[in-house]
Amino acid sequence: MSDTPDPRYLAGIDRFNHGDYFDAHEVWEELWGDCPAADRRFYQALIQAAVSLYHRGRGNRAGADRLFTSGRAYMAPYRPTHRGLAVDAFWRQVEAALADPPGPAPRIVLDPPTGDPQ
Repeated sequence: MSDTPDPRYLAGIDRFNHGDYFDAHEVWEELWGDCPAADRRFYQALIQAAVSLYHRGRGNRAGADRLFTSGRAYMAPYRPTHRGLAVDAFWRQVEAALADPPGPAPRIVLDPPTGDPQ
C-alpha cells in the first residue's frame, strides 16, 4: 500500500466532509473503478456510506438503511484502520447521522493526516 493517498480519495473526503454525499460518491466511484483489488471493498463501502447519507437526506430511509448495512459489512475486514480511516469510529458517526432524530453529520479525519483536502 502506498503511503501517498490517491488524490481522488482525498477529494472524496473533502466532498463528504462538506455534506456533498452524491459528489463524494462520484469521486470515489471513479477511484473504485481502477484501484487495486485489495482496496475495492474499502472504496465500495465508502461509496455506500455516502449514498446512504444522500438517501437519508432525500427521505429514502429503506435505501439508506440497506446501504449502511452492506457498506459497514464490506469495510469490516479493514478494521481497525485502513488508509488512515478509523473504521469503527467512521461507521458510528454514519449510524448516528442516520438515526431518528439524526445526529451530527459525519466527518472523516485521517490519522495520520495525509494531506489537507481542499
